[in-house]
Amino acid sequence: MAKAIHSMIRVLDEARSVRFYKTAFDLDVADRLDFESFTLVYLSNANSGFELELTINKGQSEPYDLGNGYGHFAVLVEDLAAEHARFEAAGLAPRKMVEFAPDGELVGKFFFVADPDGYEIEVLERGGRFK
Repeated sequence: MAKAIHSMIRVLDEARSVRFYKTAFDLDVADRLDFESFTLVYLSNANSGFELELTINKGQSEPYDLGNGYGHFAVLVEDLAAEHARFEAAGLAPRKMVEFAPDGELVGKFFFVADPDGYEIEVLERGGRFK
């Protein structure tokens, strides 16, 4: 059976991205692999074995075109309102909190935030199918 281990995104500024993911999601650098034309930085925390892989292509000076195919990365938190307030206090510009309840049944509570490269991250409150 397959096991999800990481998701990769291309970022322009390693330090800026590492700071964002540390501040927003308490992700620390688990490993850093430096090659001639690119660097891979793996971020994780004690809550999950899943990692976010940042790829930094050396010589890239323009922001990446995210195109129309990228969806979002999602994380789970215990207290959505507290996290939203913490994001606001840290200057991370979270969007409004949303309760998704089609047909009157709550599916999930969440907000989105964009990282420094424009990648969307969904912050979901634990509950329902999101355990």
